[in-house]
Amino acid sequence: MSKERPSVGVDGTALPILPPDRDPRLWTRLVRVMFFTPGFVALLLIKAGEPAAFGVTIELLLLSCATAVVAGLFIATQAASGGADTQSQISLWCGELVIAFLSVVPFLCALPALFHQLANSTLLHAKAPGAADIALGASELIPFAAILPFMIYQLSGFGVLSYLVSKTTNWLLNLTMLATILAAYVANRTAHFHAEEMFTGFLVIFMSITVFFGIRKLTSMQEEFSANAPAKEPKEPKEPKEPKEAKEQAISDASPS
Repeated sequence: MSKERPSVGVDGTALPILPPDRDPRLWTRLVRVMFFTPGFVALLLIKAGEPAAFGVTIELLLLSCATAVVAGLFIATQAASGGADTQSQISLWCGELVIAFLSVVPFLCALPALFHQLANSTLLHAKAPGAADIALGASELIPFAAILPFMIYQLSGFGVLSYLVSKTTNWLLNLTMLATILAAYVANRTAHFHAEEMFTGFLVIFMSITVFFGIRKLTSMQEEFSANAPAKEPKEPKEPKEPKEAKEQAISDASPS
């Protein structure tokens, strides 16, 4: 059972509400997944070499792959005791921000266009003689539905961002992200690749600002918490254990002869 953090500081003011402690081993596994999966798909698209719409998709996948490594650097510095400083106490939460907004979001943005391009690629698969082209239609939006569980993850309070911003700001951020990904997909399907680059560039900058703000806010919250948190009560010293030989001698003396 985890210990509750103090909610009132030594000066009587309310302390910042920090995210709960999490297992860094689970996040290191996610780092591996977010490194190998987008990286492998990007290499596949580079090998295919067509069509022109692959350009932005490859950039998003490589961004997702590279930022997973950066998130691993944050997570690797996590420490809760033994001389832990402010940065090491919040590094796991910072790593979650990097993975969520600079690795997962670009990956989700690349998925709809990636599915369309792979389904219509003439280099990855050749058409059978006499086969008729079948338009996939609205079914191509199925990969786009992956953004919905991510929004639920953020809006329901599972993510670190819910501890840093208000519910209204959290909704605005997620809706802006959703609208930008949808606009980038529409621009890709209509062959407006310059517009797609603008939307994806805005998304990456927007997510980078969110991560930068989140890390700075976490740092200030942890510094305020550490400076004003009440000192822990010293533990009572344990009674020294009686030597085994003395205990056996006392038992033998107490037993009847």
